[in-house]
Amino acid sequence: MKFRPSQLLIILAILKIALPYILQSFFYEPHRDEFLYLEQGHHMAWGFLEVPPVLSVFAWLTHVFGDGMFWIKLWPSLFGAATFIVAGRIVLSLGGKDFALLLLFLPFIFGVYLRLFFLFQPNSPEVFFWTMIAFSIISFIQTGKNKWLYIFGLSIGIGLMSKYSIAFFIVSILIGLLFTKYRTVFLNKHFWYSILLGFAIFLPNILWQYERNFPVIHHMEELQETQLQFISPFVFLKDQLLMNLPCFFIWIAGLLYISFSNKEKRFRFLGWTYVVVIILFLVSHGKNYYTLGVYPVLFAFGAYRLEQLTMQKRKLLRYAFILFPVILGTLMLPIALPVFPPKQLALFYEKMGTKKTGALKWEDLKDHPLPQDFSDMLGWKTIAEKTARVYNSLPPEEKNKIIIKCDNYGLCGALNFYGKHMGLPEAYSYNGSFLLWMPDTFNITNVITIGENFPDTTRDIVKNFENVSLKDELKDPFAREDGAKIILWYHCNASVLSKFLEEEVRQRKKRFIR
Repeated sequence: MKFRPSQLLIILAILKIALPYILQSFFYEPHRDEFLYLEQGHHMAWGFLEVPPVLSVFAWLTHVFGDGMFWIKLWPSLFGAATFIVAGRIVLSLGGKDFALLLLFLPFIFGVYLRLFFLFQPNSPEVFFWTMIAFSIISFIQTGKNKWLYIFGLSIGIGLMSKYSIAFFIVSILIGLLFTKYRTVFLNKHFWYSILLGFAIFLPNILWQYERNFPVIHHMEELQETQLQFISPFVFLKDQLLMNLPCFFIWIAGLLYISFSNKEKRFRFLGWTYVVVIILFLVSHGKNYYTLGVYPVLFAFGAYRLEQLTMQKRKLLRYAFILFPVILGTLMLPIALPVFPPKQLALFYEKMGTKKTGALKWEDLKDHPLPQDFSDMLGWKTIAEKTARVYNSLPPEEKNKIIIKCDNYGLCGALNFYGKHMGLPEAYSYNGSFLLWMPDTFNITNVITIGENFPDTTRDIVKNFENVSLKDELKDPFAREDGAKIILWYHCNASVLSKFLEEEVRQRKKRFIR
């Protein structure tokens, strides 16, 4: 059966949604970050310490539908399919046909996008809105219709409500336009109306940030101190190739086409946009994946260009253009998604010499048996079960005056995700947005802590407990939380303990109180 290009686009988008569900092993749990974003669905607001609010809407929907893995993974999958469709519309608007759409499809299943669009994180809507912003300007240039400027403004507003780093792309695309004759768009009143529309959509988050002394600045400073300053410019540039290695030639073809083709000078602003994006993230020590929103458009132009180059002559090259990504991408699938259980996957990496590629290097700059993202999907339910056993071992009167406190948002989110079915009370943490959700007053005598270290017994607060003992710990060499300790702090004077926690919470929250 012969499909029209527009029909093929939809079929491939549906396949894009289905494939990750088929490929990822059922052994794995939600990712550490997914627990944080899922928890935000229980605390709806115009912003959070880490991100704007859009993802929390999908977290809320996930809770409404029962918190199953299908729903957790559906939303990023839908954003991935939507991104592919928008990029596909660019191909079709240029006159691209079936082969161009097939080439465009390959990066979405053989590269970093396979994982990105299967993790419930703000990166998936971010990449979609980067693509929509570019698509709206492309469509305005092609048609001259002002409605595309309003779609541009709408995409800016909702995009910024998805992830703040979209601001880098907005700046880059505006600078790109200034370098071309389409700078005349700045004289169009509808352009400024669209900017106003985007600002109005983003305004509630700005007000939320203002009321809390702009925690996004604190978050970025913390990232810069703990992670970003260690990023090498060389590694950053190298990773731009490696992230989409099986299909790198497609986006490079697109970049060369929009930058140097005399036929398509009207899209040269996108070439400048790419250059500015790279420079901005190099200067700010951005992580490699911060640039991923800029590539779907390049893949679209590259797919179209390679189809045109092989339309009449060099048709044999089409087989190479397909086979290279399929063969290399298939070999790299176990790096993109955890397709095997941990032990089998670790053996596969050892056999294939994966360590040499850097794929097993974590933020601690050390190599581990699994990639960090995969290890962040292990051990959470076990920790919740162990914590529930400790909690349920207490007499009823002691359970009523207890707080569960976790070292990090992953542990806290996991306990709240699994613990509600195990009878556990809500867990708390000082880490990330969980700090804002901690109560300001307490009436407790016991504490269960989950984290890395046993407490310093010389601290005054420790001496106020009848007993502080290690009850259990996670023992899973493949999990990032391997060694996480479950400690019971048993029976302290309620007044002493409550006053101590209230003061600690007050001190930590005060930076976010105007």
